[in-house]
Amino acid sequence: MKKLLLTIVACASLFSLAACQTNTGDKAESNKLNIVATNSILADMTKNVGKDLVNIHSIVPVGTDPHEYEPLPEDIAKASEADILFFNGLNLETGGNGWFNKLMETAKKKENEDYFSVSTNVQPMYLTSAGQENEQDPHAWLDIQNGILYVEKIRDTLIDKDPENKVTYEQNAEAYIKKLTALDQEGKEKFADIPESKKLLVTSEGAFKYFSKAYGLTAGYIWEINTESQGTPDQMKQIIDKIHQTKVPALFVETSVDKRSMERVSKETDLPIYSTIFTDSLAKQGEEGDSYYSMMKWNLEKIHEGLTQ
Repeated sequence: MKKLLLTIVACASLFSLAACQTNTGDKAESNKLNIVATNSILADMTKNVGKDLVNIHSIVPVGTDPHEYEPLPEDIAKASEADILFFNGLNLETGGNGWFNKLMETAKKKENEDYFSVSTNVQPMYLTSAGQENEQDPHAWLDIQNGILYVEKIRDTLIDKDPENKVTYEQNAEAYIKKLTALDQEGKEKFADIPESKKLLVTSEGAFKYFSKAYGLTAGYIWEINTESQGTPDQMKQIIDKIHQTKVPALFVETSVDKRSMERVSKETDLPIYSTIFTDSLAKQGEEGDSYYSMMKWNLEKIHEGLTQ
């Protein structure tokens, strides 16, 4: 009888402990901020600042162009439930079909209360194509200094929404910014050895203006921003003529675009496509370029290698 009572007490204790652990885990999970980011790059930045204090949903899938996107039912549900939503701004998600604006309207969210542009403090560059001179170039994150401004905006927003964890957000952001600053400085030093005649960075889309300005290059491209008009005869002639005026040794193609236009340029100029590079999306988890830091490190290394051939 005594053994039976001891067994019952032991079992009761185990059930109580398990229940307590479950309740503690549920409480910890419920205390996390639910955050939605429009793309994988912003989601990764937010994870580096929020770490275990946040749950993150990235809307645009890895490898998908964020300029034109159709939100799924899951995206609408996550957006509706989110404590914070981060978007790039500068016409990335709000231009074209304006899918992000529609999503925020459906989710009943208000700007600067529920959803925030991470590019608020960026000095924007503008498109140069005829009729588009007043449109902002959205690809600011390809200059790491702008990426750091994104991180600071994310940090400040998390602190505003969750002031109890201010110190943690500040410490996480400080460590992350230090790492990005070192990579940026390494990139600036790296590109100093390229002759002027080779400093033309040729890509499919004109997404690398911020990058080129930051690292002392000239941006060359087939089309300026992703639209239905890509790789037209006039666009092809323009970039081929520009290449022939230089001694640039290599071409590059982005991971999120159709490669056929750049393959045509390669054939016409007899220049190799040296490498794929990252623009609007990270790589899949576990591959090179699966974080903002590693995608920028990859871009800096591959572009430098290609232009020093």
